[in-house]
Amino acid sequence: MSAPASIRAVTFDVGGTLIEPWPSVGYAYAHVAARHGDGHLDPAALTREFVLAWGRRPADFDYSRAAWASVVERTFSSISPLARDEAFFADLYHYFSTPDPWRVYDDVRPVLQTLRGYGLKLAVLSNWDDRLRPLLDALDLTPHFDHIIVSGELGVHKPAPRIFRHALDALGLEANAVFHVGDSAEEDIAGALGVGLAAARIDRAAARSDERTIRSLAELPGRLSPRR
Repeated sequence: MSAPASIRAVTFDVGGTLIEPWPSVGYAYAHVAARHGDGHLDPAALTREFVLAWGRRPADFDYSRAAWASVVERTFSSISPLARDEAFFADLYHYFSTPDPWRVYDDVRPVLQTLRGYGLKLAVLSNWDDRLRPLLDALDLTPHFDHIIVSGELGVHKPAPRIFRHALDALGLEANAVFHVGDSAEEDIAGALGVGLAAARIDRAAARSDERTIRSLAELPGRLSPRR
């Protein structure tokens, strides 16, 4: 089977695209908090506070350990005295480097295998830190990819053009031969289109698919066609 149309490679975001916190961010936070003496936290409330804290992160959020510590502190600040507990944060930070709080979406492995069958190159292109590579190893996702590009290693994060151009250099391809998939309209879609890649946003909760949105990675093979 040959690659569809002119696309020769697909790059993937990770969080919200390939994997998700499971059963929720708040559940993971509450689980680790219980190990540090605060065992009565509501996972749903923690998730809500995390969403607010994440939404208020600074524009120059650099995915460093210190940056994540600020997000965790804001999440817990009105809920628990663990907000500034260094031992708690160290444990939580490590916990998210393990497979325990993560789930690989059901549509991921079948689609990666299909795209491999087309002869396409595959790469990860993610805003993450140095925990990503061991996490992908532990989730048995690493073997699916030719390249793993981590923003924290480069010191530049999506939607900056430089990280997408780095991916093109690693793949040895021009922009019009690469398709990017991610869950962020700004970081993934605007960033990729700005450099000339084709792109689609994955939104599994969307009511319907459209020109720039897919509800499942299973739709991806049908999208790998030349842009109009």
